[in-house]
Amino acid sequence: MTLDIFGFRALWSPYFMLFLIGVALLYFLGTTVYRQKICSVSEPLAKKHVVFFCVTVVLLYIVKGSPVDLLGHIMFSVHMTQMALLYLLIPPIFILAIPKWLWRPFLQISIIKPLFSFFTKPLIALFLFVGMFSLYHIPIIFDAVKTDMLLHAVYTTVLFAAAICTWWPLVNELEEYQGFLGLKRIGYIFANGILLTPACALIIFADLPMYQTYSDSAFWLKAMELCVPAGMLATLDLSGPEMFNSMSLLEDQRTGGVIMKIIQELVYGFFMAKIFYAWFRTESKDSIDMNPKVGEL
Repeated sequence: MTLDIFGFRALWSPYFMLFLIGVALLYFLGTTVYRQKICSVSEPLAKKHVVFFCVTVVLLYIVKGSPVDLLGHIMFSVHMTQMALLYLLIPPIFILAIPKWLWRPFLQISIIKPLFSFFTKPLIALFLFVGMFSLYHIPIIFDAVKTDMLLHAVYTTVLFAAAICTWWPLVNELEEYQGFLGLKRIGYIFANGILLTPACALIIFADLPMYQTYSDSAFWLKAMELCVPAGMLATLDLSGPEMFNSMSLLEDQRTGGVIMKIIQELVYGFFMAKIFYAWFRTESKDSIDMNPKVGEL
């Protein structure tokens, strides 16, 4: 049985596509035609910002709008791949996609400034994101979020905001937010990886399927309503996700935990190497500036 039975809307999320197109239009109009009205000290849109923004939009659509989203409701391993991309990879790219001159007026909004300043403090951001991510994968919470459209929208949106707060101290380019540098950043990434490990380990080493939204047909059909119209589901004769998945529930669950951990290590490893290289280059330059003769050798 193929995914085509769920229809075009469930497979391609046209409304989400239109939403992303609208966001893209606002972004490019705001950073080109209307940039002087938004910020008097704005700068022409750099190529890197265009690339980062386009990558962000494409990844968002792949993760939440393409058939990958539907498949994530059927296979836990795909769901965990979505989680890894949505909360570990997309946030830093999104932060880098917004020009500094556009970030500044946004962060000066009276209601945004104190909240952003508080929630982007490294320790608060770290424990908020890790706490929400870990709680999400407690079975009773996971099943509740996956079977309630409003709760799912609120929780995943807040979790995405928490992910942005977590990445902000590491990748933002605003000079006034550069108090967290060097080896502190490496320690921050390392701590993030360590604190996320128990949630992954719980999934990988479980002896039984943990989530009813993948093991109980009634819960699964309820969860499927998040991406498939209820009227469409009523016309289909479905018994459970096993109709579309060749792996056993336990194998699928363990695979999901492994995928999450691998993507986490790759993303954190990349940024850790990047930060270490930048720190090493700065330290070497400072050493040469203090000892000019060293640079002449």
